[in-house]
Parts: sequence; C-alpha cells; structure tokens
Amino acid sequence: MTSSAASEKDPVRKKILAATERLLAGKPLRSTGRLSVSQLAVEAGVARWHLTHQHTDLKELFQASVKSAAAEAASSTRQLSETEQLKAQHARLAAHCAELEEQLARYGAVISLLQLEKAAADSTAPVTALETRRQRHAAITSGENQRP
Repeated sequence: MTSSAASEKDPVRKKILAATERLLAGKPLRSTGRLSVSQLAVEAGVARWHLTHQHTDLKELFQASVKSAAAEAASSTRQLSETEQLKAQHARLAAHCAELEEQLARYGAVISLLQLEKAAADSTAPVTALETRRQRHAAITSGENQRP
C-alpha cells in the first residue's frame, strides 16, 4: 500500500491509505486500533463521510483487508489449535509408552524369577505326580484289605 499512497495526489486519499497501513499493522497513532471504518477515519484525521461518500473504494479496500486479516488469523488460530491437539496427543502417547515399558520390565522380572524357581525346583527333589501317589496308596490299602 505504500507505493499506492505515494502515487496518490489527493492528500485525503494519502492520509486514508497511510492510516489503513498503520491500523492493519497494529500500530495506530490517533485511534484505538479497532479495525472499523470510523476508527480508520479517526486514524486518518479525516471526517467519516470522506470514507462513506467520497472515497468508498478506499473504505471497501480497508474492509476487504480487514476481512482477509481476520481469515488469516482464524486460520492461524485453527492451526495453533491443531498443533495444541497434536501436542496433547503426543504427551498421552508418550505416557502410554512409558507405562508399557514399565509393564514390560515388570513382566521380564517375573519371567526371570519363575525361571530361577523352576531351575531350583528341578535341581532339588523330584516332584511325583499326584495320581501316582494315589494309585500307590490305593494299592496299599486294597492289599491290606485282602490279608485276613
């Protein structure tokens, strides 16, 4: 817009274009900085009727620029929102991964302990099957019943 403001011969148009640049840049000198036609007039130091009746093209250019800036801001807000969502999802996944790693270490320790217990049990006394002991006991008791 600076090049178009420099090429303008009408001082009112120059003021309006310069004020438009300042407002869109977020650096107002005379106004509140709100992006409205009335604040543009205050920033330019001209009466509002210059924008609404005499230089309607500059008013429309300003409004289109504001709408474009608002769309860009909404887009960047949406991107920030998506970024924040992705960061939150990443944090959840990292916590889940850490939990799974803890479980894996715990399961590994249990497996090692069970292997040690099995090795210790195999090396000491052999374990007899319960059915074998019952069958022997049944044979002994049935043999006692047959002796009279």
